[in-house]
Amino acid sequence: MADMERAGSPSPLQLVKRALPELNGAMQRVAEHILANPDEVARGSITKLAEAAQTSAATVTRLSTHLGYAGYPALRAALAMEVGRGLEAGWTSDIGLAIGPADPPEQVLNVLASTQANALRNALAAIDLAAATRVADAIAGARRTHIYGEWGDAIPARELYIRLLRIGIPVWFFDGPSSSQIGAGLLGEGDVALTVSRSGLDPTTLAFVQRAKAGGALTVAITGVVDSPIGRDTDVVLDTGTLNGTAWTEFFAGRASDVLTAGLLFVLVAQRVPDHLTANHPNGPGQPVVHPDAVVRPDIFLQPDS
Repeated sequence: MADMERAGSPSPLQLVKRALPELNGAMQRVAEHILANPDEVARGSITKLAEAAQTSAATVTRLSTHLGYAGYPALRAALAMEVGRGLEAGWTSDIGLAIGPADPPEQVLNVLASTQANALRNALAAIDLAAATRVADAIAGARRTHIYGEWGDAIPARELYIRLLRIGIPVWFFDGPSSSQIGAGLLGEGDVALTVSRSGLDPTTLAFVQRAKAGGALTVAITGVVDSPIGRDTDVVLDTGTLNGTAWTEFFAGRASDVLTAGLLFVLVAQRVPDHLTANHPNGPGQPVVHPDAVVRPDIFLQPDS
C-alpha cells in the first residue's frame, strides 16, 4: 500500500472503513472495535485491543499490515494523531485558543478571570451613561416594559426582568419567537421594549424590536456590536464594549459586560423609584412585590400538616 506519511493520504479510520467489507472473522471484529472506539485504541496496547475483539495480538498485527502499516505501533500512532486532530479542532471551535484541553485548573481560572476583567474595562469605557439614564427614566415611568432575550442572551435579560419586577416595575420577559411577537404587539406610546443581543444579528430579536418600534414604544438594545441590524434599528443602543466572538471564552467575556450593563440599568431605575416598594405594598417594606397581572393564591404557601 502507498506510503502512509505522504500528504493527502487517507486517515487510518478511513482505511479501516474501506477495508471492513473485505474482512471476516477476527480481523473484522478488530476493525469494528477500532471504528467504535478510536480514542481508546489510540491510547491502548495491542493486548488490550486483542482482548476487546476476542482475538489474538497476531490478528491485530495482520490487520495493521493489511491496512498498509508496518505494524500495530504504527497504526496506533496514526490513530492517536487522527484523534488528536479531531479533539483539537473541536476544542478550538467550541472553547477557543485561550485555554487548552490539558491546562491545569488554576490556569483555566486565571484565563477566565482575565477575560472578564478585560470585558469589564471595555464596558466602563464604552457604556453611554446619558443613554443609560434616558432608558432608566423611560422604564421608571413606563406603562409596561417588555424584555426579550434568547439562549445565552436570556441570562442578563432575565435577571434584569427579575430585578425590575422585584421593585414593582410593570415588566414582562419573553424568550420565544411567537411570544416575543405577541409581546411586542402589545406595546405602544410610553412603553419600553428592551433586548439583549450579543451579536446584534438574531432575526427574532430584530423582529421584536421592529414591531415594538412600529407601535410607538421606545426600543433599547444592549449589544456588543453597535453597527449591526439590531443596533441600527433601535432607538437607544447601550454598547457593552465587547465585540461578538467566535469561541466560548469570547462569549463568556462578553456576557460579563452584558450583565454589568443590565445591572447598571436596574440600579438607575431603582434610584428613580426608591419608595415604590414600601409605598405600594400593604404590609410595608421588605415584602415581595406581586406582578400587576399575577393571580395570588395564598393556598400554595400553606404548609401541609405534619
